[in-house]
Parts: sequence; structure tokens; C-alpha cells
Amino acid sequence: MRKVLLLFAVIIISQLGFGQKIAFEFEKVPKESGFKMEGYWVWCGSMIQVGATYHLFASRWKKQGGFPEGYRQNSEIVRATSNSPLGPFKFQEIVIGERDSSFWDSNMAHNPTIHKIGNEYVLFYIGSDFTTYNTKTSLLRRIGYASSKSITGPWKRSDKPIINSESNNPALLIEGNKVKLLYRDAQLKVVLAEADKYNGVYKTVNGNLSPTCKLEDFYLFKADNQYHIICEDNVGGLSGHERWGVHLFSVDGVNDWKPYNPVVVYNHEIDFTDNTILKCTRRERPQLFIENGKITYLITAVYDGKNTWSQPVKLKNSIKVN
Repeated sequence: MRKVLLLFAVIIISQLGFGQKIAFEFEKVPKESGFKMEGYWVWCGSMIQVGATYHLFASRWKKQGGFPEGYRQNSEIVRATSNSPLGPFKFQEIVIGERDSSFWDSNMAHNPTIHKIGNEYVLFYIGSDFTTYNTKTSLLRRIGYASSKSITGPWKRSDKPIINSESNNPALLIEGNKVKLLYRDAQLKVVLAEADKYNGVYKTVNGNLSPTCKLEDFYLFKADNQYHIICEDNVGGLSGHERWGVHLFSVDGVNDWKPYNPVVVYNHEIDFTDNTILKCTRRERPQLFIENGKITYLITAVYDGKNTWSQPVKLKNSIKVN
């Protein structure tokens, strides 16, 4: 009888979709992988596959601009390609650069995250103009997008931002016709908004998602019929380690976000195939690569104290998403 009840419980759990244990474990990577550019700081990194080619969208700015704060005035978004999700990636073009000063993103663009929505490729990012300030010294950063029918463009940039206040680190989840948008403000208050379409009007559904911890650099996904966030633990409030990657989840995708077990997604070490270990000075901006309904790679921005680049790492075991 006990075995029958146990089997029945397993079936019910499986049907409800809570049978998968989500754990991020990573394989070693070749040193020559990722996306680097001589003479530039490279940051962020969001990847999508089109045909046999992997397209990586990343931020860059000239090294004369300084790291990390130089991005605020000088960052632009570029596209690089490879025939492997590990790279190495080769620069192809500037996708979002300076434009007429009347636009919200005329000065800089940063934090790209690429998505296929219907028959369009949509690149969400933050931008600033030359004259609108959030404080006396910091330009106002806002979230907008560019869209294209082809991954190689031409890209049509939004005339106005979709979030008109200080907003950073956009993360998107598309569910049918509904869109969830996660971002943070200047004080690292995490905000969740929803719209009926990606270029629609966003309404705040949770104005302070993590009131006890400072979090940033988000990626939002759904697995086991629950909602999940991976992000940077800015001051170590969840992991006990400053800027490590952490994992939260929610049943309804709006409220009651809790630390997942295990809470740590990644630390500041990357294992290479030559058995050396990189101890990153900074490792941030986690993005996931999803193919055939499974998470297979994590991409993070890496700073080793001298140079920066975008580094994909492969999961040892893929994670099925809804």
C-alpha cells in the first residue's frame, strides 16, 4: 500500500510539473572561447541561434573611456557571430550606436537582451541621451528596444522608451500575448511590470520585488510551471558573497519571490580545459541561452583586472523550460 501511495504521489508531482531539480553546474571551457575585442571593453552578452550561426549581442566602448563607468557615455551595442555557442565570436557590426540627439538613446546603449517574438527579432536595452539627467552627474538611463525581421537588420529603434524612468538590466519573459519585464532603478529596487505586447504600455505589478536584498542583472524564465530569476547578488545578501549569481523563484510570477535551493548559480571562478582556473575580479550580467526548450549555456561578462569579455559556459545538464 505504501508503495502504491508513493507511486501515486510521484505521478501527481510529475503532472503538476514540479519534478525537476534545477541545478547549474558547468563544464570547462577553452581559453580561446567567448567574445573579446582588442582596444575595447566588452560587457554584457546575449545569444541567439539563427540557422547554423550563433549571434551574440554585447556592449562595447573604447578602453580610453575607462572601466566600468565609461559605459555611461560611450557604450554601443554590437553583434558578433560564431559557428559554436562557445565561440570564439567575430565582430560583425554596430547594431545600436549614436543617433540624432532628439532621441532617448542618442548617446549610449547598453544591457542588450535578444528575443525572438513572433516573426521578429527584438533587442531590448538601456540607453541615454546627451542632456537628460537623473542626478546632477548621471544621465538618465531608460529601457527601450529595436526590432527587425532579420537578425542582420535593418533594425528599427523605438522612438521612445518603454519605461520612462531610471531603469536598468531589462529581463523579458514572453507568455503568449503577455510580456513580463523585470528591471531595477538607481537604488537597485527591483520592479516587475507587465504589458499585453512587447511594445505596449507596461504597468507595474510588483514595485519592490526584493525589499531585503540588493539585486541586479536579471534573467527571467519559466520552468516546472514556476517562474525563475537568476541575477547578481550585489552585496551578498542571499549568497553571502558579493556579486555572485543567485536564483529566486515564484509560483505566480508576481509576488512571494523566494531563494531557490540551491541559491547559488555561479561564483567568480571559471574552469578552463587546460585545468587552469580564472578567478574573476568581476563576473556579472548573467544571460541564458535556450535551445529546443532547454537552457544549455550561461553567458556572463567577465573582468580579470585588465581585460573584459563575454564568456559562455556550457551546463553539464540542460534545464527544461516551459
